[in-house]
Amino acid sequence: MNKSERNKVFIDRDKLYSLIEGKTPDVSEVNTILNKALKLKGLNLEEVAALLRVQDPAVIHSIMNTARTVKEEIYGKRLVLFAPIYTGNACINNCTYCSFRRDNKLIKRKVLTMDEIAQETRTLLHEGHKRVLLICGESKLNNTDYMVEAIRTTYAVKEHDGRDYIRRINVELAPMEVEDFAKLKAEKIGTYVCFQETYDPLLYGKFHPADTKKGDYEYRLTVMDRAMEGGINDVGIGALLGLVDYRFEVLAMMEHAAHLERAFGCGPHTVSVPRIEPAEGAPNAADIPSKVSDNDFKKIVAIIRIALPYTGIILSTRENDAMRTELIHYGISQVSAGSRTNPGSYAHEEDQTGSQFSLGDHRTLDQMISALADEGFIPSFCTGCYRKGRVGQDFMDLAKPGLIKQYCMPNALFTFKEYLEDFASPETKAKGLALISKLVSEVENNTLKTKISGNLSLIKGGQRDIYF
Repeated sequence: MNKSERNKVFIDRDKLYSLIEGKTPDVSEVNTILNKALKLKGLNLEEVAALLRVQDPAVIHSIMNTARTVKEEIYGKRLVLFAPIYTGNACINNCTYCSFRRDNKLIKRKVLTMDEIAQETRTLLHEGHKRVLLICGESKLNNTDYMVEAIRTTYAVKEHDGRDYIRRINVELAPMEVEDFAKLKAEKIGTYVCFQETYDPLLYGKFHPADTKKGDYEYRLTVMDRAMEGGINDVGIGALLGLVDYRFEVLAMMEHAAHLERAFGCGPHTVSVPRIEPAEGAPNAADIPSKVSDNDFKKIVAIIRIALPYTGIILSTRENDAMRTELIHYGISQVSAGSRTNPGSYAHEEDQTGSQFSLGDHRTLDQMISALADEGFIPSFCTGCYRKGRVGQDFMDLAKPGLIKQYCMPNALFTFKEYLEDFASPETKAKGLALISKLVSEVENNTLKTKISGNLSLIKGGQRDIYF
């Protein structure tokens, strides 16, 4: 940890673009890099750049298979599920790829009241959700004080005689000052998420007019430094793929992760990889500047997984169900499920407020869980690490050597069992219980197996919120 590194501009544009243009590695060179990746120590910038230059489908397949192995070593078969709650679509910014942009006159604007936020939360709880992401456009109507009240409101909702409640709130909010982050920390948020959108300092202004704070590239670039100085343990970075060359963005995210490691001794808790999708009234959503193909997108996810093995990778419902199902095998560890991106639409589906972008995956939570069970994955609503204090550097100390799996797998089974008992359709429940039985039978440590089986019995008997 080096405090002198904090709040520094860490992107060298010329350096990153020069790395893109190097020689394509041969199979032997790729294999050397992949063998290093299997040690779960990550990759350096030059190695990531080399893999990004690969175009041969057979070699990309090798990268993806390595990513599969790395993911299973770190996380096992669990996949975290959450739902976004859009608290408002009013926005002072004019981003060229987003429906919420202030000049867009085609959508109906809305900022939810606290009662409406409670209704959204209640609806999600009745579906079986336990984790949410609070997100909004940037405006004076939903400032930090509003979001603090929204967090308190969401946590306060209790359903089914108080047995069901949101156990973890992550937030995706505009950059703010250290003292504002301290307010969020006091409300017991999980991860603070903010995307740079594009890390290219010259092209950033093209997509973000400079008449609002979002036009300030450096202020946005250093937001995670202020968040961590404000006490936030876990931060989530990301780039909106499609604005500039994806290879530059991936290298820039590697630099961002390295910067946080140097400055705070702890890299990002999550990396998000959204691609630009159709968005009403957003010119660059219709005319994507640097469109990312499906094959390149798969390569991106696999490379991030082996380069930052300890980091969660989030895939939103921008992507269709086939893409999401494939990529959970090759690196994705968190997905949204049953999402809606227009404020108020969980509780009032008929209320056609403007959505941020078009969804690619329209499955319900139960349909998503059923599909995951078919793939042998454990749908997880686990929040044990947050409440046991396994956050920030403590989490990384467990994740980097692959030890976090000893907590993730049992806790995922417990929350999966809760869902099956309380919310699942009969078909989903049957296949889910069969999967749990199979996975428990495969646990080699008899003491652990006994503990898991005991807790599963307690859940069947009505006990809830059990975690290691």
